[in-house]
Amino acid sequence: MAMKGLLPEGKYADCANGYRIHYLDEGAGGEVVVFLHGSGPGASGYSNFKGNYPVLVDAGYRCIVPDHVGYGFSDKPDDVDHTLDFFVQCIKQTLDEAGISRCSLVGNSLGGVVAIGLALAHPELVEKLILMAPGGLSEMHEYQQMPGMQKMFQVFGAGEPVTHEVMKDLFATGLMYDPRHATDELVSERLQIMGLMNGHVMASMKIPVLVDRLHELECPVLGFWGINERMMPESGIMALAKNVRHLQLILMSECGHWVMVEHRDLFNRQCLDFLQHG
Repeated sequence: MAMKGLLPEGKYADCANGYRIHYLDEGAGGEVVVFLHGSGPGASGYSNFKGNYPVLVDAGYRCIVPDHVGYGFSDKPDDVDHTLDFFVQCIKQTLDEAGISRCSLVGNSLGGVVAIGLALAHPELVEKLILMAPGGLSEMHEYQQMPGMQKMFQVFGAGEPVTHEVMKDLFATGLMYDPRHATDELVSERLQIMGLMNGHVMASMKIPVLVDRLHELECPVLGFWGINERMMPESGIMALAKNVRHLQLILMSECGHWVMVEHRDLFNRQCLDFLQHG
């Protein structure tokens, strides 16, 4: 893959809805695993999952790592609401363009609720789900009470230029338990993408509460949740535990919002075991 600044540039899907979605496509011939990244400033599939998808590629899987519409190198429209249905539509049409009719989904935060949305709308597509503190499990007032969420909106609602130091502090204190994972490399990658983004994607995001539909999930589900989570309300833990029928749920101590980063090796091992054995 060619590099575009600090991040690799892969393929582009020209979706039926008229938008262009960027994705990485690694590995060949094996079962397909799709990685769906979270929201926030400068988010992209690569920065979220660069420590994870190569392990699955080495194990024989074909890994698809898209950038959601509004993020990464994908199109960034400023004239549409970024609803869950819109995110789901863009990912489904990207997978159609990539020739994928069956896959497992790995999603964190926004990517987690998009994965749930895909599995509900297209159950024939999704073999297994791996979710890390997915969105769509709590009411808005609960999210607004979380300290990490408050800090993110404080920083990015101020209208001031976001420096490397401000971004690093947000990751270290808002999204992580252990600040050493807020590396300069990660911050630089996110700042590059943030320079391409417009504020419309976050301002117009509309994610419904899906708790009442979780019982409809037909596929096996592996869930992760950091006990030191500062972004997602703990009500989401019980929402998963009480409503998902085929669930394994792992609660991680000394872990914030990014289990795939803070506990990378354990996360990769658990994902491989679940994909292989369910």
